[in-house]
Amino acid sequence: MPDLDAITAIVAPEVEALGFNLVRVAWLAHGGMEGNDPALQIMAERADTRQLDIDDCAAISRRLSEKFDALETAGEDPFAEAYRLEVSSPGIDRPLTRLADYTDWKGHEARIVLHEPVDSHRKLRGNLAGTQGDNILIDDRKFGRKMFAFANVDNAKLVLTDRLIASSAPVSSDGVDEIEEEIEDV
Repeated sequence: MPDLDAITAIVAPEVEALGFNLVRVAWLAHGGMEGNDPALQIMAERADTRQLDIDDCAAISRRLSEKFDALETAGEDPFAEAYRLEVSSPGIDRPLTRLADYTDWKGHEARIVLHEPVDSHRKLRGNLAGTQGDNILIDDRKFGRKMFAFANVDNAKLVLTDRLIASSAPVSSDGVDEIEEEIEDV
């Protein structure tokens, strides 16, 4: 597995130079969206909309491909094996990878798995209640309010709910009427 910290240090400034926020860099050893080849997964978003369209994904993919090709040419390839580059939006039920995510998505339901248990619980599910310093607060549905260090999070993601869908509605609905009319004509 490649050094994800080193790869993130390469990827982050490239993504940010294009005006996007980096959400996650992950190595999918047994394939990603397509097949079984390893994949480098890059999740990013626009700061203002938290969304990414296909043109945004293509721009990030081109920029990163050029950067990685230049590193390979210079003999500084961070990858020991062939891989696929996958660039995507984090989606509606997005992973929570940054401390700020827990404040930004306060009030929304999340599933969190911890490295070390808090009050004998490693898996929590409930509404995010924000942060205090480097600690996360969640109002777990079964266990009440829990607080734990951000560093203790193994993985976390939002749960798809009607409220989350409503808050993640597309920024622009231009063209929706035309699409609906075409569907009705079929």
